[in-house]
This record gives sequence, C-alpha cells and structure tokens, in this order.
Amino acid sequence: MITFITRRVLYSVPVILVASFILFWAVRSTFDPLAKLRQAHDPAVIAREIERLGLDRSIPEQYFLWLRSLVLGDWGLSTRTGTPVLPLIGEALWPTLQLAFWGLLVAVLIAGGVSVYSAVRQYSWGDNLLTGASYLGIAMPAFWFGLILIQTFAVWPKEQFGLSEPPLFFIGLQSPGQTGVLDYIRHLILPVAALMIALVASWSRFGRAAMLDALSSDYVRTARAKGVPRRQVIWRHAVRNSLAPFVTVVALDAAILIGGLVVTEQIFAIPGMGRLFLQSLVAGDVYVLLPWMIVVAVAVVICNLIADIAYAVLDPRVRLS
Repeated sequence: MITFITRRVLYSVPVILVASFILFWAVRSTFDPLAKLRQAHDPAVIAREIERLGLDRSIPEQYFLWLRSLVLGDWGLSTRTGTPVLPLIGEALWPTLQLAFWGLLVAVLIAGGVSVYSAVRQYSWGDNLLTGASYLGIAMPAFWFGLILIQTFAVWPKEQFGLSEPPLFFIGLQSPGQTGVLDYIRHLILPVAALMIALVASWSRFGRAAMLDALSSDYVRTARAKGVPRRQVIWRHAVRNSLAPFVTVVALDAAILIGGLVVTEQIFAIPGMGRLFLQSLVAGDVYVLLPWMIVVAVAVVICNLIADIAYAVLDPRVRLS
C-alpha cells in the first residue's frame, strides 16, 4: 500500500507542473499585467515595468521565473489591493475550506443514506418521493435556493415574530467580535444547505444506481441463497461494493467544488476563494488569478489522489494492478 501511495504521489508532481504551465500560458495570453499602466501613455514607465517583470522574455522563460518565485514564497503584489498575494489567498482559502468541508460531509451522509434507502425500497412511495426531490434539487439554481433559504429561515421569522436578530445568519461565517460555537453554527447552516443541495441530488442518484447494480449481482444472490440475514447482505456486501464508484464521484466533485463556490460565497458574503476569484476577474488582477488557479489545480490533484487511495482500500485489485 505504501508503494502504491508513493507511486501515485510521484505521478502527481508532473501533472501539477504541466497544469501550471498550461494555466500560466493561458493567463499570460489572455490578460495584460500592464493594462492599467498603459492607460497613462508613459512609454518610459511601461518599458521599465516590462523589463522588471520580465515580460519581454519568452513564455517558457517567464514561466520558470514565475515558478521559482512561487516556490520561494514570492507570489507578487495584487494590482487591485496593492497587498502581497500569498496572505491574500491564505485568508480566502480558510473560509472556503471550512464551507467545503462541512458541505461535503453533510452531503455525503445524506446522499449515502438516501442511496441505500432508495435502492433497497426501489419503486416504493419513499423512493419515488426522493427521486422527485433529487430531480428538483438538480434543476434548482444554487443562487435561487440560497435566496429562498435566506427569506424563509432568516428574514421572514425575524419580521414575523419581531425578533431582535434572525434565527440563522446569512452574512459571513462569524459575527464581529464573536468566537462562540453557536454563533458559528448559526452562520454555517444556510450556506452549507445551499451548497449541498445539488450535490445530494446528483450523488444520491448515482449512489442509488450503484447500489441497485450491487444488489442484482451474483455474490448478493449467493449470499441470500445461503440464508445470510438481509441486513448483513445489504451493509456487508452491497454497500461496500457500491462505495468505490461513489467515492470516485465524490472526490472529483469535491475538487471542482473548491473552485466553484463563487455563487454561494457571493450570496452569503463569505470572503473565500470564490469571492476573491470574482473580484480579481472583474479587476483583471493577473497576479491573483494565476496563483488562485494553481491552488485549485493542486486541490484537484490532491482530491484525485485521495480517491485513488480510497479506491485501493476498497478494492485490493487496484493496488495489485
């Protein structure tokens, strides 16, 4: 197992390097770091900045200079705020990781439970109800569902019952000056609910299909023929064998989720990676956009690595191959 993990980690290094070069080339070909400076029409200043930043060199040379600075911790200055990029991304990454962790955890638990229930009770009224709810969740836009949650669980109760503050907060992840767990939970519930609805809807459909496939397999029929108790057949044989494809889908969606929190963070005013990306994109801040995409690319590789390891744990044939 250690050899398998070491080999997969070593495979990840060239993948990150290739991804970082492609992203660097794409960003440098699309955005001009001196776009604002060129508006001043001062050729001397522009020439000095081109020489200082190495923009007169070829793309591969610029890439290696940029990569060296990145590794040494010099991520440049944001053209939007004038502050160092590294702490800017570090501050934005923490709220995003919190939101993504709780959203994924709750979504996995709910989607896993729904998958097992729907597959075991296929075509029952409960299965049909959950199927309809899944289709509704997949079709519902995240921003609209978030606004409905804010109106239903924050704005309406406060106005209807004359409360001094809403039962659930919808701005940020903590009230100013507050560090309590209760305040944190009251801020977390609505954005996590808005985030996980689409995940639960799609994962439960996928998990249901994997469970149905496992339940109709030969080893499950053999276990039933031998008189193995139904509960044991479901949890020891069917659930375990349907976990591998489910884990793969969860890991891939988790990687995409880190970069796709733009809508949720914008609606709930959470200063995370998604909000930072939107602000930097509007301002054309190349020095933030590029490291931002590298962080997301690394997250994608790490999540795929975790999926491969989980897959190998669930199915030993993966390690042998």
